[in-house]
Amino acid sequence: MNHPKAAALDPISLEIQWQRLVAIADEIDNAVIRTSFSTIVGESHDFGCALMDAAGAGLAQAQWSPPQFCTMLPRTTRDMLKKFPPHTLKEGDVLATNDPWIGSTHLPDYNLVSPVFHKGKLVAFLGTVAHVSDVGGHLGDLEASDMFIEGTRLMPNKFYVEGKVAPIIEEFIAANCRVPDMVLGDLHAIVGTHQIGIKRLREFLDDYELDDLVALSEAIQGKSELALRAAIGALPDGVSEYEITADGYLEPFTLKVRIEIRGGEMSMDFAGSSPQQWHSAINAAFNISYATAVYPIKAMLAPRIPNNDGLVRPIHITAPEGSIVNCTFPAPVKARAKVIKHIPPLIFGALAPLLGDEVIAAAGGIFPFHVVGEDETYGRYAVHMLPHGGLGATKMADGLLPAAYPHNSTVTPTEIIERKCPVIMTRKAMITDSGGAGERRGGPGQEIVLRSIAAKPVMLTIRPDLIRYPAPGLAGGGFGRAAEVLLNGELLTRFRPIEWKPGDEVVLRVPGGGGFGDPRQRDPAQVFEDVVLGYVSIAEAAATYGVDIQMRAEEMHLDAIRRCVRRTR
Repeated sequence: MNHPKAAALDPISLEIQWQRLVAIADEIDNAVIRTSFSTIVGESHDFGCALMDAAGAGLAQAQWSPPQFCTMLPRTTRDMLKKFPPHTLKEGDVLATNDPWIGSTHLPDYNLVSPVFHKGKLVAFLGTVAHVSDVGGHLGDLEASDMFIEGTRLMPNKFYVEGKVAPIIEEFIAANCRVPDMVLGDLHAIVGTHQIGIKRLREFLDDYELDDLVALSEAIQGKSELALRAAIGALPDGVSEYEITADGYLEPFTLKVRIEIRGGEMSMDFAGSSPQQWHSAINAAFNISYATAVYPIKAMLAPRIPNNDGLVRPIHITAPEGSIVNCTFPAPVKARAKVIKHIPPLIFGALAPLLGDEVIAAAGGIFPFHVVGEDETYGRYAVHMLPHGGLGATKMADGLLPAAYPHNSTVTPTEIIERKCPVIMTRKAMITDSGGAGERRGGPGQEIVLRSIAAKPVMLTIRPDLIRYPAPGLAGGGFGRAAEVLLNGELLTRFRPIEWKPGDEVVLRVPGGGGFGDPRQRDPAQVFEDVVLGYVSIAEAAATYGVDIQMRAEEMHLDAIRRCVRRTR
């Protein structure tokens, strides 16, 4: 630490001030939810909030924000500052872009960054990246030949200039999307939340009699870097490799990683991964691949340290230009989640020999769908839902029930969907035998059944995954159940936008997570409980786990009788 005040910060003062920065980010996050206009932002929580120092380095993020977004925001901010240098910015300016190679790597994600001034001096930046409801382009997620088909792109610009909206930028956004009130409502709301953050940060500086955040930023990043270097340094030097093959869309793809540990540093190289595709919109620009690869290391080796840029310094990531994890302009990228969701299990697989207690088997992933239409009752609508599959198991625990991973979104409640668009959800239930078998069982998937009650056809877009290559287990654990999508009982294999007619029914079978360890080593009492809860069938218990449920039930019945006898004596 070079700044004298950074070295002078005692641990208690540092922790108190650090946590207060996190609380400021949390308050911005909560305000976004309360003031949002769309389901994708307000209900699905598909946004992230971060606080950065005057150089654009990440200091704190909201605790419920997706880690990928907040790891990318500093990179995006520093890119935008190349066009708008800090000394040119004024109070009330707001920078914006949705460029996939600068921001969060697909067009629906708008990045808004506000400078924070204190006593006339630039001291910080507040950033929010949010998935808006529409950016024009075609309605599909998966089939595209380039990015231009997918919507409109705003290169770095000032959305607000000294506190006033830039009319030409607002007009550009409104003129090129299907639900301008919803999109602009979300964007203006986010700008408003930044004003809350600016006020709170100024109060923070006044309370601690600080002129800037330089010393605090150096202390936060410096200590975080040292902690992660020490954790990496405790691992043996060496090289580990792993690869995964996944569905893709029209053809499978392969991800490969080579992880090298030397002293307190870790390098990851994605050489050998599949090339980018020009027929499917699943390519990932480097920013999202980088952020998704960094975070599992932080989560395993520094789980209790709030996310900040000090934690990325010991990690070095390379990926061949033109590969599916470092695609080149103007490759189609709208459904890049189809690739990046496989990066964490790829890294966990590579590090399993070194960090067996920390790694997680592959999860059932994300299964987004959205409905777009217009009628007299609902007006013009664009409603999103981001259901997930079961989580993968670990050495110490079964996989969780369906939950967001590796993203951090939430599931739009059924009541909200039915209130916002002409759709009825007739079923939402766990799928028996869908979690991968293992000493620790993978989390079960779920079945969602939707019926259109619209008066005329509407457009439904679905982006499934793990249909051909289900979630793999680790250490001998089994695969989770594969995904399925049915329209009026017919199995779908192509996923262009569906003309969803009145009365049509869609069934989404969202996959389960992978298991961990040999299923025959699972405690029979846990298998019995799985059957009682509906996670595992009686047949599966016998065939895969070797547990006779009828015999087990009789044993438990006798045990209960014995306990009752003992109590009466």
